[in-house]
Amino acid sequence: MMDELIVNGADNAPLYRIVLEESFDGIIPMLNSLQVKGRKICIVSDSTVAALYGREVSSLLEKEGFFCVLFSFPAGESSKNLDTVAALYEFLITASFDRNDVLLALGGGVTGDLTGFVAATYLRGIRFIGLPTSLLSMVDSSIGGKTGVDFKAYKNMIGAFYQPSAVYINVAALKTLPEREFLAGMGEVIKHGFILDKLYHVFLKENVNHILAKEPETLRSMIYRSLCIKRDVVERDPKEKGERALLNFGHTIGHAVEKLNDFSLLHGECVSVGMIAAAELSVLRNTLSREEADEIKELIISYGMKTKVSYLNKETLLSVCHHDKKADGAKIKFVLLKNIGEAFLDSEVSDEEIWTAFQSII
Repeated sequence: MMDELIVNGADNAPLYRIVLEESFDGIIPMLNSLQVKGRKICIVSDSTVAALYGREVSSLLEKEGFFCVLFSFPAGESSKNLDTVAALYEFLITASFDRNDVLLALGGGVTGDLTGFVAATYLRGIRFIGLPTSLLSMVDSSIGGKTGVDFKAYKNMIGAFYQPSAVYINVAALKTLPEREFLAGMGEVIKHGFILDKLYHVFLKENVNHILAKEPETLRSMIYRSLCIKRDVVERDPKEKGERALLNFGHTIGHAVEKLNDFSLLHGECVSVGMIAAAELSVLRNTLSREEADEIKELIISYGMKTKVSYLNKETLLSVCHHDKKADGAKIKFVLLKNIGEAFLDSEVSDEEIWTAFQSII
């Protein structure tokens, strides 16, 4: 059974399709619908995912007569940089890829962000298709057109808004996803309920055991609902000028924790502790009740996600927060909560309030 969403652009014109399936078999019909017959295809994947699915996907393409090559890079956030981008540029140039050819981003968020950035900048734009294989990339980074790489120790500082031609999600790929990465992906999932949809929050509370058991239909329903929530936001605010910034709930402190731990923690783990701190900050600012802040933490705990980090130096933490790409001059734009399901932006948060909230996750 196939589930499908359409992501629309300006004037409600369709931009691309997102398809949910239980195998990779539907990739060929999707490619045919995009009229790419006879074009070269480069599968971009990290070393871990390439070993799991690279041969399967390339065999499907080759059987249909596509010229297909695989570019693999070392797995991990440390590869999400301009050196890997340069290596992929050279690979494409050597293989004589032109702007009518196609990149396939097979993997998690690092692969999707990096491939999308290369697609946006190689020959001023080449088509790419997302094939997300991690939970985090399925529900978050595969939709919305944000692409980019890290610069030195600064996360996602170089990038572009560039939309995929399509996104194909093989939900069965979650069977090979390590448990730690699955739980990290749940950070972005439950975020959607916290910021925009109280009913979805209730669904996630009521289905903890089914989701942790990875029951296929429950997972599929969860992924579809998260995609719908993010789709609706990015359609209304494609360039993050307003409402889309709400999707950064938990990310300001989360990104600081991620950087100051030298990216040894997964992005979703840092978001989960960042959400606890942001909820605490909402209580400090008298916008969220203590009861709902506790409910947020309890849901994070129920999914076995990270709730604590090691002590970090106050000045260093605040400096990194002020250098976050979401900062506005000297002010930090924090996403806070009025209630579960209702988020807002606040640029009046003080350094002392940030530090006090940070104490809740040490």
